[in-house]
Order: sequence, then C-alpha cells, then structure tokens
Amino acid sequence: MEGKIMKSQFIVDIQSDISNNPVTILGWCKGKRCHKKIVFLDLCDSTGSIQVTVDQQKVPIDEFEIARLITCESAVRVEGIVRREGKNNQNQTEILCSKLQLINKATGLISPKLREDIDIFNPHLAEHLLNHRSLYIRNPKVMAILRFRHILMGFVHQWFREHQFIEITAPILTPLPLYDDRSAIEVNIHDDHVFLTQCVGFYLEAAVHAFERVYNIGPSFRGEESHSKRHLMEYWHIKAEIAFGNREDIIAIVEELVSFLVSQCANFCQDVAKALGTDICIDGLTPPFPRISYREAIQRLQTAGQEATFGKSLCSKGEGLLAQQFSTPFWVVGIPRSIEPFPYVIDPDDLEVTMTADLVASKGYGELLGVAEKIHTSDILAERMREKGKQDNPKYEWVRELREFGCVPHIGFGMGVERFIRWLLQIPHVRDAIPFPRIFRRKIHP
Repeated sequence: MEGKIMKSQFIVDIQSDISNNPVTILGWCKGKRCHKKIVFLDLCDSTGSIQVTVDQQKVPIDEFEIARLITCESAVRVEGIVRREGKNNQNQTEILCSKLQLINKATGLISPKLREDIDIFNPHLAEHLLNHRSLYIRNPKVMAILRFRHILMGFVHQWFREHQFIEITAPILTPLPLYDDRSAIEVNIHDDHVFLTQCVGFYLEAAVHAFERVYNIGPSFRGEESHSKRHLMEYWHIKAEIAFGNREDIIAIVEELVSFLVSQCANFCQDVAKALGTDICIDGLTPPFPRISYREAIQRLQTAGQEATFGKSLCSKGEGLLAQQFSTPFWVVGIPRSIEPFPYVIDPDDLEVTMTADLVASKGYGELLGVAEKIHTSDILAERMREKGKQDNPKYEWVRELREFGCVPHIGFGMGVERFIRWLLQIPHVRDAIPFPRIFRRKIHP
C-alpha cells in the first residue's frame, strides 16, 4: 500500500454514525456470504465488527473478485458510505463499499475459525487452543478476558495511587527465594546461581523504609509442580508493604481494595461478562469478611470427613468445602509457622502459628491472597532463619542488615492477578486469565 496507513477510524467509532458519511476502515475479514452480484463481508478490528456490502455494480470488477474470493483473516482496507437501517431502535449499521484493497491474504487453515463463537473453556478444545494461543488470542471471548484484565489492572493502580502508595519496580532475577530453594526456578548466569523471583517482598521491605507505602505488580515464578486450576508456573503478583502496622491494619486495607475492585468491575465490565456468558462475582462487595482460625478450619474439615492435618496447607478441596459455609470471601487466620516463610511474625498468644491470614474466595475458587505482619527485630529474625535453615546463607545478609537500621513493624500482602480474575469472571482455570499461559509439564509454546 502507498501513502499513509495509520488508522484514523475504528469500527466502534462508526457504529453510531449517521448515514451517508464516508469512512475508511482497516481490519480483518472474519466471514463472508456471496449472493450472485453482492458479497457481504464481516469486517472486524480491535473494537468490534460490521457488515460490508460489496455490490458488483459499485466497485471495479477486480475488487469484486477480491471480495468473492477472500479468505477468513485476510487483512483489508475498505472505503465506503455508512448506512443505517431498521426500526424501533434496532438499527443495523453497515458500510456500502466503494473501494476494497487486499492488504494481506490469509493462506492458513485452522478449525475452529479464530474469531468464531466457540466455547473457549471446553476442555476438549483446551490443548488445541493452547497450542495455537498466538492465533486464538483474536477470539472475541479471549479478547474480552484480556480487556477485562487490562481494565482491572488500571483500577488496581488507581487505588494504590489514590492511597499514597509508590510503585517500586523490583527485580525478576534474585539470589533470595522466599520459600525452599526447590520451589523456585534456578537460573545460571555467568556461574552465579540465582532464581526467578517468587516474591518481591524482600525488595519492598527495603523500599518501605524510604516511602512507607509501596507496591509492585510483576511476574512471579513457581518451580514446584501443581496441576490445580489455580496454579501456573508463571503468574502475576500484586504485592504491597506498609510501614507501621499490624495484621488488623493489613486485613482492613485489603478488604477495602477488594471491595473497590469488585465495585468498579461490576460497574464497568458487565459487557465482558455478557460476552463470556457469565456474571461478575460481587460476593466481595461488602466487607468486613468473616474470619475463622486455621485451627477452626482444620476442625471443620475433620468434622466434614475431610482429611486435614494441622501444619499442612489447606488443599483446594478443603477450601472448597469451607467456602460452602460462607456467601462471601472469608479469612483463615493464623497459618502455622511450619508452613509460612521466615520473615513473618509468630503469634505471641499461639507460638505454633504466625500473624498471617489467607483470604479464600467464595464459590470454591480457592485462596486469593495472603497478608502478614513482618519481623522487624534482628533476634526474632535470626530465630526464624535458624528454624528454616537459612541462618548461614550469606545471600540473606542484606535482609538481616535491614533490621540494624531502624526497621519498623511493617505489614504486607500478595495477591495473584490470575486467581482474582478467575474468581471475578467465574471462569474454570487461571490459564484463561493470562495472554500466554505457562503450565507445568507443558512445553513453553508459543
């Protein structure tokens, strides 16, 4: 093509346009219907789709042949006049084509068609859709989820900035795994053994003593295999740290954030839910959320006949059984010290558990996030590091050093973006909530 190619008009811009206005649209053909001397093209771009009527009497013969022979996903440039027809507010907008140019003819074949109205959550299609994710990202339902993700993350940034948080861009490569080394993904860089980050908490701990309220949104990596519907090998984390606070403070802050996000999504994202044939979950709209202790959770599960042992993480099935007893998200408070990593404060009233809490989603979608009080004194940190076998690791020296320079009681939370999206949209798997999912025991492709 010659001359300027940058788009100046989008399909959404002309859906409410008045008749007889000239337009130029660049996009893709997602379907066609041929009727002797007229071809109807379904033209789409990133904002929607519209019918283009190509009349043999109104365009040069070579352009009519382009319309007649065009393949799905071919990229085109259409010039024409807008026409609106219909009655009782059921107007249909179309473009009467005066000029049709082929930008690039699609030569590939794939089934189902990329922009077809398919069930993207159908388990029988899952492998095919994942193998060709770079193509099926064009599907309107996949696009709807990713557009929802984009809008949600805008609300997250909005809330943090309105509450005086500073965004800290923490490193992805780190010498410090939060949990056991075996649960992290190791990388060898110039004979230096480091890890892909599991959690940026150590770096936010440093920054919080400068800015007092900090947050980070970035990728995290999990080396420990899991095949549940809420685990990925690579996922995105919302993390925040606040100086001068306790567990009650961080629970209240998180409840305010969750309520805000649910409210905003319910108000502005119903079109996404409609496109997916689901509803925005509003169970988290009204805090405070109910609480049970970890000990009580174990007792409730044992009473229900579920195998549950103190000192073990609640499994997905266990969290699902507990969720049946609540109509909203609920807190499980006081996670055992045997489970939690070393930086978290031990409960002075129950030395077997930590000053932590996990927020579990309603409707059986599992844990959404965790909150914690962080250790700020050198002696208690040393005790916990000995307990976790990290006291002799020199790579943690700068973490210990933070406690020697006016470290204050501080609090933090971490929430998985894909888990939160899965719950809000009530979709089956976290893999559907990220553009290019990385799943255990599956080749990294595309």
